[in-house]
Amino acid sequence: MKIVREQREENTSLVKVTVGEEDYGQSVEKALREYRRKANIPGFRPGMVPMGIIKKMYGKGVLAEQSYRTASNAVFEYLQKENIDYLGDVIPSEEQGAFDFENGKEFEFVFEIGEAPEIKLDLSKQDKLTYNAIAVDKKMHDDYRSNFLRRFGRLVDAEEVTSDEALSVTLDNGEMNVADAYVGLISMSEEERKPFLGQKVGYKTEVNINELYKNPSQRAAVLQVKENELEGIKPEFTLEITRIRRFAEPELNEEFFKMAFPDGNVKTAEEFEAYIDAQIASELRRESDYLFTLQLRDYLIEKAGLKMPEAFLKRWLYTINEGKFTMEEIEKDFAQFLKMFTWNYIQKHFIKQDNLTVSKEEAEAEAKALAAAQFAQYGMPSAPDDMLAGYAGKILADKEQGQKIYEKLYEMKVVEDVKSKITVEEKSVSADEFAKLAQELR
Repeated sequence: MKIVREQREENTSLVKVTVGEEDYGQSVEKALREYRRKANIPGFRPGMVPMGIIKKMYGKGVLAEQSYRTASNAVFEYLQKENIDYLGDVIPSEEQGAFDFENGKEFEFVFEIGEAPEIKLDLSKQDKLTYNAIAVDKKMHDDYRSNFLRRFGRLVDAEEVTSDEALSVTLDNGEMNVADAYVGLISMSEEERKPFLGQKVGYKTEVNINELYKNPSQRAAVLQVKENELEGIKPEFTLEITRIRRFAEPELNEEFFKMAFPDGNVKTAEEFEAYIDAQIASELRRESDYLFTLQLRDYLIEKAGLKMPEAFLKRWLYTINEGKFTMEEIEKDFAQFLKMFTWNYIQKHFIKQDNLTVSKEEAEAEAKALAAAQFAQYGMPSAPDDMLAGYAGKILADKEQGQKIYEKLYEMKVVEDVKSKITVEEKSVSADEFAKLAQELR
């Protein structure tokens, strides 16, 4: 076996591996014996087919497969032995020549690698970044408070439609009459609510149910039918309001606090208002952390100034996706891919250099937090711990979700690690200012 490495364009090499019969011969014989053992050919008992027939039927394909596998394994062993760090994966080269597996015994396989650039990042307190913290304002407080209380409130009768009331209506189109149909204005846009504002019980109007509710499942619910029964229903209806109900916030009394905060951590109106601000601040902190991560990512990418083998990476993307994307499509999104690819590469540098690790317990805690957030969306702000633990286990057991959690935690570790090496100045900004900054970075 002969292995030759040739430098090509910047940070790209070809690795040429020449294999002979002495390299792949035993693997070929072993594979052919396995074919013979499993062969089911009329006229021969299982396992008794002459090897000559087996070689004639499968020999060429087995030779191609085993010689390539031998060469491929040799490349990885060579890269490891020579301590050559590479990006992506080893791929067959476009310079690969033809093979004569019919008559040949020696074959040259040509592979391509993208060499990983060396990272030199000397960070100090001279490196400065700004952490933009979003200031909590009155509108945020009031909106969060209203949404929180809505989960524990009740509907009471009202005389007039003012904003997002719940309406009971009768729908009639001459062919169909739906009494006590529910129309929730809260799910509508401000423009869609306009015709109902200021109206009272007894108000009648003409509506097109297909325009009122574009979602088939919502339309079916309003008309009190199944989705597959919608077809053929005349959409023009006369709508008459029969009842108007609005949301009434619960009283901030002992009963409410026991129901909303079973752990007893909030017991008074003052503590409740402080809790609201703390929850908003926590959510805003996550937004600020995310923006800072983007800022840090761009700063480190620029400071590192890595020269990536872009042409190779495009060929690698095309190869591993097995033709799912054209080169034109890869080219279109390549800039964003390269940024994320470079950021991941830089993260690996800090993870290795500073021995950063994510423990199983940290992953479980993150999965539980994700589970708690999902339960809260479904109206369960205080799900039992055993339920959260069970759901977290399912999240981590899912290969894709589990990997995302570990990637997120490693990124957080890298960010905190780098923050400790540089100077970070915190600045208070409004929600509008923050949104503008975030838009510029995305």
